[in-house]
Amino acid sequence: MSTITITLPDGSKKEYAKGSTPLQVAQSIGARLAQAALGAKVNGKIWDVMRPINGDASFQILTWKDKEGQAIFHHSTAHVLAHAISHLFPDAKPTIGPSIEGGFFYDFDDLKITPEDFPKIEEEMKTIVASNFPVVREETTLDNINKLFGKKNPYKVELATEFKDAGYVLSIYRQGDFVDLCEGGHLPSTGLIKAFKLTKLAGAYWRGDQKNKQLTRIYATSFPSQKELDEHFKILEEAEKRDHRKIGQELELFMFHEWSPGSPFFLPKGTIIYNELLSYIRSEYLKRGYQEVITPQMFNKGLWESSGHWSHYQENMFLMKVDNEEFSLKPMNCPSHVLIFKNQTRSYRDLPLRIADFCFLHRNELKGVLGGLTRTRKFAQDDAHIFCAPEQIEQEIVGVLDFVKQTYEKVFNVEYKVKLSTKPEKAMGDPQLWVHAEEALAGALKHVGMAYEVKPGEGAFYGPKIDFDVKDPLGRDWQCATIQLDFQMPLRMGAEFEGNDGKKHTAVMVHRAVFGSLERFFAMLVERYAGKFPLWLSPEQVRILTIADRFLPFAEKVCSKLREKGVRVTVDSSNETMNKKVRDAQLAQVNYILVVGEKELSSDTVTVRTRDKSEVEGVVKVDEFVARVVKEIAERK
Repeated sequence: MSTITITLPDGSKKEYAKGSTPLQVAQSIGARLAQAALGAKVNGKIWDVMRPINGDASFQILTWKDKEGQAIFHHSTAHVLAHAISHLFPDAKPTIGPSIEGGFFYDFDDLKITPEDFPKIEEEMKTIVASNFPVVREETTLDNINKLFGKKNPYKVELATEFKDAGYVLSIYRQGDFVDLCEGGHLPSTGLIKAFKLTKLAGAYWRGDQKNKQLTRIYATSFPSQKELDEHFKILEEAEKRDHRKIGQELELFMFHEWSPGSPFFLPKGTIIYNELLSYIRSEYLKRGYQEVITPQMFNKGLWESSGHWSHYQENMFLMKVDNEEFSLKPMNCPSHVLIFKNQTRSYRDLPLRIADFCFLHRNELKGVLGGLTRTRKFAQDDAHIFCAPEQIEQEIVGVLDFVKQTYEKVFNVEYKVKLSTKPEKAMGDPQLWVHAEEALAGALKHVGMAYEVKPGEGAFYGPKIDFDVKDPLGRDWQCATIQLDFQMPLRMGAEFEGNDGKKHTAVMVHRAVFGSLERFFAMLVERYAGKFPLWLSPEQVRILTIADRFLPFAEKVCSKLREKGVRVTVDSSNETMNKKVRDAQLAQVNYILVVGEKELSSDTVTVRTRDKSEVEGVVKVDEFVARVVKEIAERK
């Protein structure tokens, strides 16, 4: 019997009989893993657990914990939906049904339904699930696709023709009396889908082109258990309350306009928060030896050709003609910082050189993926590049890790996980330098005792990286901080220094950002705090409410004392009732609400309330309150 060699994620190798399935491999590792298996990755490709492996391969089991595993589960449910539609609406033509973040959709032609039809569709789906049909993959030919779909579904024939012309092996999946053109992967049977829900209807043009026919799109989601489905919708309900776009509008933090898609306008209150984030980073730069620069936003393509971005990143850049030459808005700062490094002769005594930059960046994101502040076309980073000698790499990476650790743990108290992403398929430079760079990042993480997960093939095209995913109160991950180790760009662009041996050496460049995109970090904070910002970040830290007009001079006196200490404070002297004033201040998420009247005037005190409705602190001496607030702001609690 011939055998194949399977390389597991930890690098170990095992021999199996040729034709073994991922499920059999999982069973040889452990029953628990086999029970959780939803699919596999075989040589980087998604694979059904029952599909034979006929050659040596790298191998990874996919479970619900993996995004690819969830995608397999959701896409399998999409086939169950199409199966149910074929029973209830036999004239409908299924087109495509991909998985998406948090679920899936399926587009149908000749399907006229309303949300009132959802219950009967879900009942039919339950019947299909209960039947526990085996899901069987078959490789096929274009002729057979024409026989299966030609007369009743031209969409499938169109797709199959394109797939064949592109060199793909055509495959179909059968379950019961339903068959669909599909690359896979899929669950082994319909009975594994324990919970699902149809969520909404929408219109969608075939291929996203308005010249084509409009189809009916059904959105849905699914989970391995009813409990997880129920928890999902609870999270969605809470997420809607915390949505940074909703809170940002209510608190007048930022806005967007159709004339500049994906480019946020930060309003006065939002600008305060934005600038406080910058102030924190700048205060740390002073302590950690960074020098801030301001660089151009537009460069000739020659810079991008030199750095490698023109051949590796051009599709994400905004291109334009200037003086009859090709230019681009800057999508990242690193090449311009190399120009600064090269602007003068550098010695080993100048290293490490830490250059920081908050310059705005522009990336040509597709309009359909733009989403509030989390995915924009114009944004800034707390970006910096460290030029160092090879022997300084570990100490510099350790220093950045300390910076991130302090920011995330001590200042913002957020939970995060660390990922080490290695060489991608389309990478530039000497493979041996990549090995050295990956070992250096892993060594620094081990040095500081940070646990991390390896993400094979997910590094930048110029170097491996450490990414930090911040977890919000709803359990969602936001990719924020990043540390990237780059041997390639300095080599390509000639970033050299004179060593203590009198010879020229190429510097190593560390790309790093602690917040990452300031816009994304801002959105994460809005949702984390649900608009209730800590005092140091809050746009309006104190609001003073007057019981009557005659107490306005005293209120203004208290206001002046606070402003002299840098506190952001306003006075509400309107004719509204006190209850209305208090409620307005609480809705505006003002941290401290001070009431002044006869009692306060006579005793030089203020009555202190907070934005939480039940909290009334009581009477406090004015100077005592000022000192306390100033201390709290300074400590960034």
